[in-house]
Amino acid sequence: MIITNNLTKQYGGNTALDHLNLEVKEGEIYCLLGANGAGKTTTINLLLGFIPPSSGSAFINQLDVQENSKATKQFLAYIPENLMLYPNLTALENLDYFSGIAGKTLSKSDLKIVLEEAGLEQEAFENRISTFSKGMRQKVGIAIALAKDAKVLLLDEPTSGLDPKASNEFGLLLQKLRSKGVATLMATHDLFRAKEVATHIGIMKDGQLKQQFVADAISLPELEKAYLNTMEYKELVP
Repeated sequence: MIITNNLTKQYGGNTALDHLNLEVKEGEIYCLLGANGAGKTTTINLLLGFIPPSSGSAFINQLDVQENSKATKQFLAYIPENLMLYPNLTALENLDYFSGIAGKTLSKSDLKIVLEEAGLEQEAFENRISTFSKGMRQKVGIAIALAKDAKVLLLDEPTSGLDPKASNEFGLLLQKLRSKGVATLMATHDLFRAKEVATHIGIMKDGQLKQQFVADAISLPELEKAYLNTMEYKELVP
């Protein structure tokens, strides 16, 4: 569902992404770890078609993003660190609006079912988004992905600033989407959450994908050690 072939992005003399090759299949959750400036957000922006690559290519559901930017977006849902919703609209109204943009027409009862499936409490359905916590807004984002029937989910630091309970709930929602065959690519700093939810994990530095792991084949201490070594924080590794 997600493929990059030697995907590269340069800004003048600075290489933000350097010949990235990765693949995320249906029902897989691929977590990209790395410090700020490692190339994680650049990767997501290229997959979204927000910026053009300097070289290489990106594919969503076998469609070249550059050649089919509008078409690929129908398969995508995107949840950034700070999800942009209409603060003066309710959760139901936001879901109705964004699902409508995606060409989905849902009744009010269906909208409620989707919000409930995304983990939002019923008493919040009619409340304005301006009253929501970040965790509640992220659930509305998941609801939009569900309503849109997205095949690919792109996440940029979605658990940043969430308390442990909200972060755990978000991880459970990702597993629910995985069971529906959704391919997820998540950029994150959270090693623990990556180990908890991912099927595959990559570590990026200086725009390059340095290491890749099958999540079940590596323990959290081993992942932490690999990450610190990749970042060259060897003095911190016991």
